[in-house]
Amino acid sequence: MSTCPPLARPPRHPHAWLAFLLASQALAALVWWRVGWQVGLPVLVATHLPFWWGTLKPQSALFCPVLTRLPTTERAVWLTIDDGPSDQTLAMLDLLDAHGAKATFFVVGARAAARPELVRAIAARGHTVGNHSETHPARWFWALPPARMRAEIARTQAILEGITGARPRWFRAVVGMSNPFVAAALHRSGLTRVAWCARGYDAVVADPRKAIALVERQLRPGAIVLMHEGAPHGRNLEGMALLLQRLEALGYRTLLPEELEGIQHAVAAQRPALP
Repeated sequence: MSTCPPLARPPRHPHAWLAFLLASQALAALVWWRVGWQVGLPVLVATHLPFWWGTLKPQSALFCPVLTRLPTTERAVWLTIDDGPSDQTLAMLDLLDAHGAKATFFVVGARAAARPELVRAIAARGHTVGNHSETHPARWFWALPPARMRAEIARTQAILEGITGARPRWFRAVVGMSNPFVAAALHRSGLTRVAWCARGYDAVVADPRKAIALVERQLRPGAIVLMHEGAPHGRNLEGMALLLQRLEALGYRTLLPEELEGIQHAVAAQRPALP
């Protein structure tokens, strides 16, 4: 298992994107003025494309750092479960216990506030709790203005800290989409954005076999696997059971980033001091 930079990487320069925006728009204006709209308009459109990419691509680090996999060569994956707590949470915990698996539950603040006992159960069973916004505005999260973005993230931090006594370290954007205002909100809350590199769309695909077959094709050491609980089709538990069976059959185990960080710290402590 190799060493790596710290996994927790809250944005250090949350407004760096603004300099690029101003420079790109100044360039487009200059081209429009000097050459004309026939060239200036395409240049203006082109300067906006990186921002659309950064917003719509969950793995894009344009606005702030993002984890897409764990730096390990071991056959291990970071299992993440979005959208709880729900009526399925306790059964999901029992299922994970039965397979000796650990996961990070990215929970919705308002749902956590309504069912704090489920959040406490997640933490008590050795899993970690992540921030997944307060109200889960799936259609409009990517377009939230600064104040609303800050509130969605900060309120959930306060809710979860009040329930578990610990501030979450990890944040997952709703539907994975981001925008330039996420960085400042994460900076204030000390959160690191987490995406994924293996998903089966189990929130919308009702057939667990199809969902897990897609996840399996994307598995590799250190993969961050995205799963859900409480989807309307009601088959997330079946999907999780099948995933855990396939992970075991393929020789994979689950690995939380905190465990990986602990191993790295132990290795560093054993190194001889430089003279």
